[in-house]
Amino acid sequence: MKRFRKSSVALLLSMSMGTAFAAEEVQVAFMPDIHFHDVYGDFTDGSFDGLKNSHSGQQATIRSMHAQLTSTRLFNENYFALLAALDDAVKRGVKYIALPGDFSDDGQPVHIRGLKTILDYYADTYDLEFFAAPGNHDPVRPFDRPSGEGDFLGKDGKTQRIFSKGANECVGYDSETAVINAGHELPTICTEEIRELGYEGLMAELGDFGFFPQPSNLYWETPYSSYSQANYAFDTALAQSKYGQRQYEICHQGTGGQYKQPNYSACFMVPDTSYLVEPVEGLWLLAIDANVYIPGADADTQQPELASNFAGSGNAGYNKMLTHKQHVIEWMKTVVDRANAEGKTLVAFSHFPMTEFYNGAAETIEDIFGPGNFQLARSPKQDVSEALAKTGIRLHVGGHMHFNDTGVKHYGDGSFLFNIQAPSMAAYVPAYKLLTFSPESQVEVETVILDKVPRFDELFEHYEEEWKHLKAKGNEEIWNKDVLTSKDYYEFTNWHITELTRMRFLPEEWPCDLKQMVFALDGRQMLTLSQLDSPLTQQQVTTLTEGLQAVEICQETPVAFEPSTIKDPAFAKAWQQAEASAKQLAAQNNLTLDDFSQWNGFDLAVDFYRLRNADELAFKDIDRNRMPQYELLANTLAEQAATVAGSTQFGDVFKQRFGGLFGILTKFANGQPSYHFKLDLDKGTISDLKR
Repeated sequence: MKRFRKSSVALLLSMSMGTAFAAEEVQVAFMPDIHFHDVYGDFTDGSFDGLKNSHSGQQATIRSMHAQLTSTRLFNENYFALLAALDDAVKRGVKYIALPGDFSDDGQPVHIRGLKTILDYYADTYDLEFFAAPGNHDPVRPFDRPSGEGDFLGKDGKTQRIFSKGANECVGYDSETAVINAGHELPTICTEEIRELGYEGLMAELGDFGFFPQPSNLYWETPYSSYSQANYAFDTALAQSKYGQRQYEICHQGTGGQYKQPNYSACFMVPDTSYLVEPVEGLWLLAIDANVYIPGADADTQQPELASNFAGSGNAGYNKMLTHKQHVIEWMKTVVDRANAEGKTLVAFSHFPMTEFYNGAAETIEDIFGPGNFQLARSPKQDVSEALAKTGIRLHVGGHMHFNDTGVKHYGDGSFLFNIQAPSMAAYVPAYKLLTFSPESQVEVETVILDKVPRFDELFEHYEEEWKHLKAKGNEEIWNKDVLTSKDYYEFTNWHITELTRMRFLPEEWPCDLKQMVFALDGRQMLTLSQLDSPLTQQQVTTLTEGLQAVEICQETPVAFEPSTIKDPAFAKAWQQAEASAKQLAAQNNLTLDDFSQWNGFDLAVDFYRLRNADELAFKDIDRNRMPQYELLANTLAEQAATVAGSTQFGDVFKQRFGGLFGILTKFANGQPSYHFKLDLDKGTISDLKR
């Protein structure tokens, strides 16, 4: 920890002895899920030179575009987005930046050095103070482990595999050349620059950014420190902040230590980086390490620091915090009590959400897409959110989901909880949250969208080479080259969600019958099907159709639905009647049936994911004429839900499947304010400030 300095701002504010803010307002920017990857990272062992970039003159060490467009986050352009976000914060006069987890992408040394360099620059040049809480990608496990990526971009647009020397991909590597020729496009590179750091390595590298106390902090503590505000001294805090003193026991079944039960097994001591900091008089930032790495039932207790002893924390979150980190939950309660007693404004932040983030649609999502899909395991259970509210915490900012969302929970005992889901700058919509804390417990929340990002297209020349190479190889799953026509970073992330829907979400998350209908139907046909009354089953329609296999289960290449090809007079008559009814229904709602023909099922799927990710921010990218049409379909199908349940008729199958789908979509679109709003932390109210 080299930067032992007290910022001029903190010095000025610390002179106030009261518990109210020394200034009228204090701003804190929350930037989760940066997933920082140093696109010009230097492999110090010389194992990978990267690609010479004609714009920067530097060597680019980047992942492929295919890797980006099939991942929920960007790996490369988020480098430039981080710089743009920090520059924006500086222009706004923000001095405090919270990083609620996944500030790195798997905690690899080459990228952690790059992140530290950037944060150090902004801290030293602009007097910014950073406060980090770890996510499931930093670290991936409590302790170091071999790792790597199979999708770096190498020369001539080819895929470059890079792994650390303990990974399976590097077994038997040549110690002189540090590569393996194993039948891939390019030899596999083996280097320790790409291993995954555990807590100890990450804390050592990024200790200045909240993990250890700084002289500028007015107060700093952990669940493991023994002092209080009354006898706080920086030297004492520093001595008690050491890695070895911030450990707790976790067992396969639950929390160890004083909470340990007689039947608990596979117990280990692991680190925890939770801390409380007062950066400015009157404001307490509670950084919760909500990573829970549960030991396996058959873990190797003879090697306690073996990373393979532990499961990843991605799906654990607060559901497991209550059972496996009980001591941290109890500490949180004491922090709240002291904040209330001393008149401090308390805001908690961590990587994981404290409330559900699907606006009440989780049950329907599970019914349609199946248990475990759509990251439902990451949603806190209702009793968990209530337990968190009963700690007294009223405001929490989380990440992890890459969603823009506001969760509000009120309970019978008067407790309530605001959960602000801050979006990722590495995904659609790219943004961060800016919270302005005012006297009288007022908090203004603004979503700062990163639309114009300088240099966002600096690496496109390398993707051009990749696309040409894929095209020459005849790859069937090639990404859309129009991505490279993006005029700005916002448009680029819009392309990202579109291609992600096409290349990953639809193939992996959607049931086959629903997916086939999505690709086969347009909006006009959907509204008509909502009015169809025909005794034909879905299978009969397929049998009677000439050349149409779109409604068959798991057909590889869906074909557009053409009712005229169904050779059954009764069906033709029923379709005509349904079309007339649909036309009348549209007119009653100031729409025309032709309006619905302007979009198809794929457009619907992309809008579905836009709304899931961005909430009301997605309205900018959805044709303004579509939302009334989606709402009409949702309302119409909802009214029919009870009458068609269990039916196998063709129209009724559509109504059952798409009724839930449109219902989910409208819930995504009609949640709490999530763009610009104000919270009252005394009354538990929220006011929309959107203009």
